[in-house]
Amino acid sequence: MTGNLYRGQAGLPFSSSLRIYEPLEAFPPEQQGQLVAEGGKISSRAAVENAELQASLGRITRSGGDPFPTGRTDLVRMTRVPIGRHAAATDKEDHDAGRLLYCPSQLVIRAGLAANALMDGVHSPLADLLIPVSQRDKHQVRIDRINAGEDAKRVHTRASTWGIPFSWFSLFAESDRKDVVESEGRILTVRVWTPLTEALDRARFAVANLALAAPDLDMLDDLTQLTEWLELFHIQSMVELDYGAVADKVYPDESPMDVRLGIECLAEGDMTGAAAAYRRLASRWIPIRQLARAS
Repeated sequence: MTGNLYRGQAGLPFSSSLRIYEPLEAFPPEQQGQLVAEGGKISSRAAVENAELQASLGRITRSGGDPFPTGRTDLVRMTRVPIGRHAAATDKEDHDAGRLLYCPSQLVIRAGLAANALMDGVHSPLADLLIPVSQRDKHQVRIDRINAGEDAKRVHTRASTWGIPFSWFSLFAESDRKDVVESEGRILTVRVWTPLTEALDRARFAVANLALAAPDLDMLDDLTQLTEWLELFHIQSMVELDYGAVADKVYPDESPMDVRLGIECLAEGDMTGAAAAYRRLASRWIPIRQLARAS
């Protein structure tokens, strides 16, 4: 299954994701049953990744010219985390098995956001050629239907192509749990995990220090938005950084450490140390971003 996933991604842009996994009670009652049902349909994480990839490729080539997901079904990623010593287990959970957390794909909303970003970046005639107005209007109806619900603002996944935003690395530390997924001598992806509380503490630390030391830095705006996004979610959530196929180009990766050191050096007025940290980041990630413009 993992080999098929890698071959299916061949030739596609590197795509990385930042995801939030929440406990079941964080979702509206009418959504909880859907999450459990959808999560039980696919047996493994690799199967979810393959299903999402195949569905996206299918939408591009289907007849009718509508590239958007319909929302009739939604894939769900799950992870199991140990229950803390002071947490109570439910009838379906025990301290050995751990607790299930859920991350719905929310493809309808995310596809709309991606389309809007694309439209903002290209000229109108080209935009209409890529995604006709009639299809964008049709998809907006789907988005409006979802936005009428009480859970519309919590989009659980952020995606990035051709590299990982440096602000994402500020949420993680070298000691965080890592899952390295390999097949046929290649790294398919690396997933780094941290509790939401840890990610929030790190983000707030970075915002506070950058606000004092480098208030004009673009990364400060990114981190501020990232902090506000994290604050939307249940306190017992987990945060996952999924490198995707770019992991094979950069792993082992010390970017979380370099971002942390860079921020600490700025806060201490050590411009030499901050510049050195940035050079390490740039040497690792600028070549990846240049691939987006390669022929």
